[in-house]
Amino acid sequence: MNNRIPFTEIAAAPASQQPRRIDSGIHTRSFTGLYRSLRIGFAGALFVLFFGTAWLNWNGRQAVLWDLGESKFHIFGATFWPQDFILLSALLIICAFGLFAITVYAGRVWCGYSCPQSTWTWLFMWCEKVIEGDRNQRIKLATAPWSLNKLARRTLKHSLWLAIGVVTGLTFVGYFTPIRPLAAELFTLQLGGVALFWVLFFTAATYINAGLLREAVCLHMCPYARFQAVMFDKDTLAVAYDPRRGEARGPRKKGSDVGAQGLGDCIDCTLCVQVCPTGIDIRDGLQMACIGCAACIDACDGVMDKMGYARGLIGYKSEHSLQGGTTHWLRPRLLGYVAALGVMIAALVVALQMRPMVSLDVIKDRGLFRENAQGQIENIYLLKVINKTERTQHYALRLLDADGFTLQGTTALVIPAGEMSELPVSVAMLAERPASSSQTLSFEISERDDPAIRSVAQSRFVAPMNR
Repeated sequence: MNNRIPFTEIAAAPASQQPRRIDSGIHTRSFTGLYRSLRIGFAGALFVLFFGTAWLNWNGRQAVLWDLGESKFHIFGATFWPQDFILLSALLIICAFGLFAITVYAGRVWCGYSCPQSTWTWLFMWCEKVIEGDRNQRIKLATAPWSLNKLARRTLKHSLWLAIGVVTGLTFVGYFTPIRPLAAELFTLQLGGVALFWVLFFTAATYINAGLLREAVCLHMCPYARFQAVMFDKDTLAVAYDPRRGEARGPRKKGSDVGAQGLGDCIDCTLCVQVCPTGIDIRDGLQMACIGCAACIDACDGVMDKMGYARGLIGYKSEHSLQGGTTHWLRPRLLGYVAALGVMIAALVVALQMRPMVSLDVIKDRGLFRENAQGQIENIYLLKVINKTERTQHYALRLLDADGFTLQGTTALVIPAGEMSELPVSVAMLAERPASSSQTLSFEISERDDPAIRSVAQSRFVAPMNR
C-alpha cells in the first residue's frame, strides 16, 4: 500500500498575487485568533523557563548550571558528572522520538509553536510592529526615502533587537557560567575573555537569525523541513486549505448567492498570505516552507465569521479528510513511536533511580611493579572517587576476593557533597611466587553508614614470573 502524499505541480501565481517582500523580508499583517493565543501561551512558557530558570538558586548554588570548568552539571538537587553522559544521550534520543511522534501526528507543530527560532522571530516581529506600525505602515516606511523619522525608527528597532539579543546571549552563557557574577561583570564592563566572546556570539546569533534571516532559517538552514515529508502519512494533521469547499475563488458581497455565481467559500482576500511568516500561499497545497503556525487558520476563520460562513476552510486536516475520507487516529507508525517513547522514558527513569551515587575510577601507575621494604611485589594505583550525593559522605575502601593481596595506605576518606577526591594506594602481593604475571583486582568503595552507596572498579596487578 502506497502511503505517500500525492502532489500536483502548480504554476507560480502572478506577481501581483505574490506576498510582498520589502527590504530584508516579509511584512506580515496583524491578526487574532485561537491559535495565536496558544502560540503566545507556549512562547510565554518558553521565555519564563529559559530566562527564569537561570536565576533560580538551590541549596546555595545556581539551580541549573553546566559547570564546564569543574566538569559538573547541576540540575536542581542532582549533580551529574562526565561519567553520566550516557543519561544525557538517552534524554536527547527521547526528545528525538518525541519530535518524531508529534510530527507523525500533527506535522510541524513544534516549528510553529515551540521552536526557539520561530518564538524569537515572532518576538522580533512584535517589536517591529510596535515601533514601525502594522503591515501597511511598515511597507510605506520601507519604500520611503531616508529621513530623520525613518532613521529614528530603524535605530530604535535595531537597538531593541540588540538588547533582546544581549539578554538572550547572557542567559544562555549563564547556564555554563554562574549568571549573577556574569551579569554584574557585563553591565559594569568588566567582563572579558572567553565569557565575553560567547555572550557576543550568541547576541549576534539571536540578532541575525531572528531579526535579519527570519524565514530563511526555516527555508534554507533547518534540516527538519527536509526530512519531515518522509514522516508524514495520509492521516497526519497539517495546516491545509480545502479546495473542494473553497474553489472557485472570488470576491463577493456578504449574503450574496455564491451558488448562482459558481463560487466557493474562498473570497480571495489573500489574508492567509499576508499573515504567513514564511510568505507562502497555503492554498497551493502542502509545502516544505509551511511551519504549521496556523496564522492562516486564524486569519481565514476571522473572514469566515464576517461572511457568515462556517469556519475551517483552512485548518488542521489530513490527506484522507481532504479527500472526503476519515482520519485514522490510531495507526501502526504512530503507535510504534509512542510505544518506543514510553519504553525509553521508563528506562531513563529506572537508570536515574539506579544511578550509582559514588563513582570509582582506578588508574594504574605507569611503572609495572616495585619491591617494597618487606620484599613484597607492589603495584601503585591512583583512585578517583566522586561523591554524587548532596551531602558529605564517609567512605571505606577495600579489595574484593583478593586472597594473597593486601591493600596498603589510607582506606577511609571523607568527601564533601558533589566533590571528587584522588587517593594514591598500593597493593602488595603476599605470595612469594605469583600464579600469573597479570591478575585482575577489584576495588570497592562504599559509604560507611549506607552500604547501598557503593561502586566497584577493576584494574590489573603485574608481577614478575621469575621471582
